[in-house]
Amino acid sequence: MSRRVYSPMLAKVAEKAFTDKDWIFEVKWDGFRAISYVGQTLSVKSRNGKELKYNFPELAELPSLAKNLVVDGEIVVMNQGKPDFQALLERGQAVSAREIERRTEQAPATYIVFDVLEKDEQPLTKLPLMERKKILKDSLTEGKNVLLSDFIEEKGEAYFRLVVDKGLEGVMAKRKDSLYEEGLRTGSWLKIKELKTCDCVVFGYRRGEKSRGSTFGSLVLGLYNGEGTPVYVGNVGTGFTEHMLDLLMGKFGKLKTVFELPFVVEEQERVTWLEPKLVCEVMYQCVTREGRLRMPRFKSLRDDKSPKECSVDQIAENKENCAGFDEKLSEYASKRHFEETPEPKGEEKRGGELIYVIQEHHARRLHYDLRLESGGVLKSWAVPKGIPQKSGERRLAVQTEDHPYEYASFEGTIPKGQYGAGTVKIWDKGHFEPKLWEKDKIEVTLNGQTLKGRYILVRLKTAKEDNAWLLLKGKD
Repeated sequence: MSRRVYSPMLAKVAEKAFTDKDWIFEVKWDGFRAISYVGQTLSVKSRNGKELKYNFPELAELPSLAKNLVVDGEIVVMNQGKPDFQALLERGQAVSAREIERRTEQAPATYIVFDVLEKDEQPLTKLPLMERKKILKDSLTEGKNVLLSDFIEEKGEAYFRLVVDKGLEGVMAKRKDSLYEEGLRTGSWLKIKELKTCDCVVFGYRRGEKSRGSTFGSLVLGLYNGEGTPVYVGNVGTGFTEHMLDLLMGKFGKLKTVFELPFVVEEQERVTWLEPKLVCEVMYQCVTREGRLRMPRFKSLRDDKSPKECSVDQIAENKENCAGFDEKLSEYASKRHFEETPEPKGEEKRGGELIYVIQEHHARRLHYDLRLESGGVLKSWAVPKGIPQKSGERRLAVQTEDHPYEYASFEGTIPKGQYGAGTVKIWDKGHFEPKLWEKDKIEVTLNGQTLKGRYILVRLKTAKEDNAWLLLKGKD
């Protein structure tokens, strides 16, 4: 068996699919990257050097399918025709022989091989990709749990659409003449996905509230720059299952730290800092000018990747024009999955009279949402007992996250399981004139279809949380 240890070649992110006769295209599998050393003994190594053959005993068939070979591929667990990364993660975390056996029966893995790096102790990394593909096909027989990766030539755009339509993550594009450049991200290999993803380091978490009071509200994410210094890239607070919330809290207990802050974040007194040992994959739309992930959503933990692999290079080429995105909307975006909810994502609003809207929201409990335009977004309060309509009447109003300007026209049903699930309809709307707008007091004159006159919002200083206000109908 080879005495040499290989580092996997890496891929850059491409903005979109393309068609080119000098490239081939393969499915991008959502799994564990693994290089296998097949000889008198078998070793299956992850990207960070972990031995995987014990957790995936079905790969023991490799020596019967190839001789004296080093191959590169992806370990996946399929569920209804799609990779199930959570099931794969559970396979990788199993410890006891009984648990490994049980999980192997419940969720068998497949090793999809796409490259060969060595044959008969002769390195092949300096050969062009298409030559390596031919050697691989001639040297490895497919088995029950080992498959060769299919590819097509030239027609990347059509193939990408076909792959995405089948619910898969995306495609890998590779130059036909590309050498196998160990540990490098040269651009000869590209990953093209419907949604961009980034492997981030978890540096801390913010305390949770309400239904998440016993866990956390969001993770504080960072990446490393070229000097190895942590760089803040935002928070992610959505995409977690109840199981994942509990799993992460269990891991956090051993990682709490009081070391020097890695970077400055807003309201850092609410952050519990952690040793930077956990890596998670996060989906996002684009990267803002400030280097923040826009609309991040947690996808999975990545035990197969080390924190030092998580560099800013992953997002450097994804800094798109996020025009219209306001950092004020980051909390709004973090709570929503826009592939499932009909709520607007948010664009910039310019000029015109200031607007307001009151929406009747049939969620777990009926309440009314008051939204006042300010600074291009809608400042928002939930009013459980309804809007006061007589002078002197007062109601509790709980300030919530800022909403995008387009939310003023939103009516519809937020699906079950999504944040704020229930039916939303407009109760009143119109324009308003601000009379006073201070940190703890807001006074406006409404001119709407139902409401007219003077309204006052006053922050409750005695409340435990600073989001509690009183909404009063003033004398006109």
